Amino acid sequence: MEPTKLGIGTRLQHTQFGPGVIVGIRYASYLISFIHHGIKEVDKTDPKLEEIIHEEITEEIETHSEAERSLLKILRLWGGMTEIVPLGDRWTGGTLLLQPADKSLKPKEIPVDDFFHKIVMLRDRLRVLEQNINSHKKLSDEDKVNLQQYITRCYGSLTTFNVLFKNKEHWFVGEKGGKED
Repeated sequence: MEPTKLGIGTRLQHTQFGPGVIVGIRYASYLISFIHHGIKEVDKTDPKLEEIIHEEITEEIETHSEAERSLLKILRLWGGMTEIVPLGDRWTGGTLLLQPADKSLKPKEIPVDDFFHKIVMLRDRLRVLEQNINSHKKLSDEDKVNLQQYITRCYGSLTTFNVLFKNKEHWFVGEKGGKED
């Protein structure tokens, strides 16, 4: 990797900090936003850096709108990334057995890890949907609140799966208190 050619928006992998994106360039270092470690200043010659997707350095000074475009590009590139959420220890390596009521039919066995991964993906997609609703320019505040209530109810319906999560902070949380249905 030739460190002097990397520009803002270049996606990198660091053996210590994991995946990241260059968000600033200094004379001898990069400011890199790492998914799990926040923004760190890393020397341009750090041998632990590995380039994933290259962005050329630009000579002109970035304006605010160019910075916004860079940020949007970074968000789009990393939009598919999901948070690492640990499965509860007692479920690791386990299987989920779906037994039909009709005993002549064969049961379906699914690794709990696969099932858990799908639950986490669903949660992440609900969060993205929430963000899209909140930032939508044409929806009124009333429409946003109404749509948010449906998402909250979806979270409430998914609380059954909280038993699979290792840490309580990753649980689904629905409406608290009285319901107006």
